[in-house]
Amino acid sequence: MIVRPKTTWFLMLFAWHGSVLHRVLAPLLVNFLLGVLAVWGSSHASHFFPHLNPVPFSLIGVALAIFVSFRNNACYSRYWEARTLWGGMKNQARDFARFVITVPDLHKDDPQVARVLNLMVAFIYALKHQLRDTDPRPSLVRLLDENEVDQILRRDCRPQYVLECLQRQLVAWHRQGRYGDIMLESGLRKLDALNAVLGGCERIRGTPLPYAYDVLLHRTTYFYCALLPFGLIGSIGLATPVISVFIAYAFLAWHAIASELEDPFGEEPNDLALTSMSIDAERAVRQAVDAKDMPPRLMPDLNFRLR
Repeated sequence: MIVRPKTTWFLMLFAWHGSVLHRVLAPLLVNFLLGVLAVWGSSHASHFFPHLNPVPFSLIGVALAIFVSFRNNACYSRYWEARTLWGGMKNQARDFARFVITVPDLHKDDPQVARVLNLMVAFIYALKHQLRDTDPRPSLVRLLDENEVDQILRRDCRPQYVLECLQRQLVAWHRQGRYGDIMLESGLRKLDALNAVLGGCERIRGTPLPYAYDVLLHRTTYFYCALLPFGLIGSIGLATPVISVFIAYAFLAWHAIASELEDPFGEEPNDLALTSMSIDAERAVRQAVDAKDMPPRLMPDLNFRLR
C-alpha cells in the first residue's frame, strides 16, 4: 500500500512510486513511436498510410471507457470489501481479548489467558500467510510451542484450525464452571464473526473476476491505442504523438490499476498492507493485557510503500 503525505499539484505530476507508470511505460513508448510514424507517413508517404476518420474513435473510446469503468468498479469493490473485513477483524480480535481477560475470572498473567491471546494473534498471521501463499512458521513459532505449530501447519486451512483450538479452550472453561451457557454462546459468536472474516477473504481470494473480461479489455484497449495515432493525424497533425500517448496512458493505467486491485491481498504497491495490519491487530490484542513486548509498528519505506 502506498502511504505518502499530501504534496503539491506540481510534484504530483512527477510521482512515480505507486503510479503504475512503470507497468505501462513500454506500451506508451510503442504508442509514441506509432504517433511519430503516423506524422512522418502523413507528410512523406501519405499514399501508403491510412487516414482514418476520428469519429469512430470517439464512439469506441466512450464505449471502452464505460467498460473500463465497469471493471475498475468491480475490482475496487473487492479491495473495499477486503479492507472492511480486515478492519473489522481488528475490532473483533480486541473484543475477543476483552472477553478472555474478564469472563473466565482469570488473572491477565495466567498462562491459559496468554495461550488464548497467542492463538488469537496466530489466527491473524495464519490468515495473512494463507492469503499470500507464504510460510507462516516464522510468525507462529514466537507465539506457540513447536507441537502446536506443527499441528497448524499440517492443515490445509490453517486459520480454521486455530479457531478450533480457541473453541476447545472456551468449551473447557465452560465445563470447569468459569461461566455459564449464555457466556459460552457469546464467546462462540465472537469466533463465528472471525470465521466470517476467514470465509469472506477466501471468497475474494478464490474467485477472481471472469478471465474473459480481462482478455477482452486487454485486447480492445491495446488495439484501440495502436490505431489511435492514425485516427488523430488528420485532425491534430504534429500533436498526434503527445495527445495519443496522453489518451493511451489513461486507458492503460486504468487497466493496470484494476489488475492490482483485483487481488487486494497480494504484494503489489497498491494492495493492502497485510503485514502492517496484522501487527496493528496484534498490538490491539496485546494492549488488553498491558503487554510490554509488543512488536513495533511498521512505517512506509523510502518509496512510501507500507507492506
